[in-house]
Amino acid sequence: MQDLLFNFISKFVSLTEDEKKAIAAFDIFRSVKKGTVLLKEGQLSNNCYFVLKGCLRTYYIIDGDEKTTAFYTEMEGITPHCVMSGNPSVYYIAAVEDTIITASTPEMEHETFAKFPKFETLCRMFSEQELAKSQLTLDDFKTSSPEQRYLKLLRNRPDLLQRVPQHQIASFLGITPQSLSRIRTRISGKT
Repeated sequence: MQDLLFNFISKFVSLTEDEKKAIAAFDIFRSVKKGTVLLKEGQLSNNCYFVLKGCLRTYYIIDGDEKTTAFYTEMEGITPHCVMSGNPSVYYIAAVEDTIITASTPEMEHETFAKFPKFETLCRMFSEQELAKSQLTLDDFKTSSPEQRYLKLLRNRPDLLQRVPQHQIASFLGITPQSLSRIRTRISGKT
């Protein structure tokens, strides 16, 4: 598990053996079973997550229906808004499949930044990358038709179509499962 994280970090900064030992000492690695809810609406949390293997999703429950807003797969992180605001969460985070994550807190991060300043640079670079990606995803959602959103998902994240139940994919695209089925039928008829 550690090697997966260290390989990812090495894409941004190089780590010394002391830095690797400091990360390992935090005991941040967790295995999460499929269906486990890590965060519920109304709950307070201080945990930030990073997916090493598997898939997490964020979703709201609105009028009894789940509305999926994001999927986080290998080498993607999520800092729930409640960690930063101190307010109860307004959404859920759950494991879509058996998942290996790191779970850290802002206090752990600050301690690491104090000892190893390059980690602050790493986190800033990663955060900037994630913010830009989130903005593009939001823009795409607002400016695309459901069929265009499906085609982009098919092109950019085809693995999700094999890993995630279709009703969650439909919810993520902002459509019903029946609409997703019609879109898939229409697209397969074009090929």
